[in-house]
This record gives sequence, structure tokens and C-alpha cells, in this order.
Amino acid sequence: MKHHLLLAAGGLVFAGPALAMHPSPLVEADWLEEQLGNDDLVVLDVRSSIDDGGDRDAFETARIPGSRYSSYTDDGWREERDGVAGLMPALDDLETLIGGLGIDNDDTVVVVSAGTGPTDFGSAARVYWTFKALGHDEVTVLNGGFAGWEAQGHEIASGAAEPPMAADFEGELRDSLLATTEEVETAREAGEQLVDARPPAFFAGETQSPAARVPGTIPGSVNLPHDGSLEERDGAYYLQPDSLKARIDELGLDREAPTVAFCNTGHWAASGWFQLSEVGGLDNATMYDGSMAAWTRADDRPIQLAERGTLTVGDLVE
Repeated sequence: MKHHLLLAAGGLVFAGPALAMHPSPLVEADWLEEQLGNDDLVVLDVRSSIDDGGDRDAFETARIPGSRYSSYTDDGWREERDGVAGLMPALDDLETLIGGLGIDNDDTVVVVSAGTGPTDFGSAARVYWTFKALGHDEVTVLNGGFAGWEAQGHEIASGAAEPPMAADFEGELRDSLLATTEEVETAREAGEQLVDARPPAFFAGETQSPAARVPGTIPGSVNLPHDGSLEERDGAYYLQPDSLKARIDELGLDREAPTVAFCNTGHWAASGWFQLSEVGGLDNATMYDGSMAAWTRADDRPIQLAERGTLTVGDLVE
């Protein structure tokens, strides 16, 4: 970490803001305000078309001072391969993306979503998960996103932002945070914990994502909707840790057991993984980025519907 040094009569002394190393996974606006201006801090605004009006124009109209912008939907944080949306891109592509934002391995990254709805949290959670999956632990999510920052009366900047100078970022993939379809099949057969982060109608099979070939969920999974512990205040949405932990307890989840979070395309699943692993205390949680989009590619994979029981994908394909 970089420090500003001054030479005084008594020797070297520190000056300027000191960054709190290893911040908690979820930080509040007051904490961030104290850290602004630190050389090792990068505030990364990831508003995009998935939000209510979030894009670069919105960022340049109003943003956290000193923050940098990257569109969650358009800049390559996720990609489609073989007809499956939402997958993690190749390591070198992510290194290029992150380095191009002026982020190096010594930086602490604060990820900022729009904060205007429950789904927005997934944008920050997915980018956070990506940094963690690349071996970068100095990353956190701003609770309430930009909407919370603004609602609490913190300073706002506007105008065209100066492009950052490119930096070198090197990642090292942590396979333990990324579940493949084969690993999910093995986990299901072993009776390990599978957590569906989608809203209840998707879990029951009453609603189907266009990304999945059929409705339903992976048999044996439990439902922890991604939005259940997000609370709205003054137009901003905040994750409530106490509410979340109570919901985890109600489901009877073992905090030490292997657990896989999934959804349709790895967006709500990222929010689910973040809530389980980083806030809820589950020590062995991973995320299935392919989720139901990948699971339903094969006709022989099992699918559970609330009213029909367990079938196969092939049984449900029209």
C-alpha cells in the first residue's frame, strides 16, 4: 500500500488518508467517504442498462468523486459461449479489462451499483465475485450503491471523467469459487447444498427465463431469493445482514457444508453467493455461472417443478 510521507523534526510521519486494509465485503457510505482520495483506492461504478437508467451518461451526470466507470452489461464482465449467457470470460480478457480501468493488484476496489432496485445489487456482487475468483481479495461492495450515497447527502461530482491510465493486473483463477456443470451434477448426487437465488416463481417452475430451455429448478435445491434481505430506504436498496442470517437459519443451511449458488445466468446467483459466503458466513460456497441456462442444455438432466415433481429437460422441451 502506498503512503504519503512527510519529513519532520522527529523523523518520518504519515500524512493523508490511510486506507483501511481488508475492508469488510460490504461497506457503508460513511466509510467510503473517509477513504476518498487515497492512492490505493479505486471506486468502480458499474451502472448499466440493467439498472433504472444507469449508463455512462448517468455516471457523468452524477457520481462519487474520483470514481471510474465500467458498464456491467457492455464491457465484458460476462460473456456468452455455446449459447449459454452470463459465463465468466477468459482470464486474460478479464486482466485486460481490469488493467484498462487503471486497477492493479495493490488497489482496494469498491464496487458501486446503481442501488435503485434489488437486481442492481447483483451487478456489484458479480463484479466483486469476479475479482475474488481472480485472487484479488482487496474488494468490497458499497451498500446502497450510488443511490444510497446520494440519498445520504454525500458529495457528488459531475462532468466528463478523465480516462484512467492503464495498469498491469494479474489474476490467478480460484477454481473453488466457480462451479462447472459437471461439479454441480456431482454435488447434487452427493446431496450437497444447492441454493437457487431466483424469485419463488422461477424456483417453482411457474415462470421461465428465456435463457433456460425449460422452467423449473435443480432437484434437491432450496430457495433463497436474492431480493429477500434487501430493504428500500429513500429510494436506495440496502442489504440487511441480520435479516439475511435469519433467513439462512430458517432454511437450515449448514454454514460449513459445500454449497452452490445458482440462478438463470449467474447474475442473481452472484448476489446469492455474496450473501451466503461474504455476509451469511458459509465458508465453502461457490457459484455456478452457467446456472439454469447451462443446466438445461442437456435433455437428460433432471428438473424439478413444484406441481409435477422431478422430470428431465427432454420431458419438458416442446
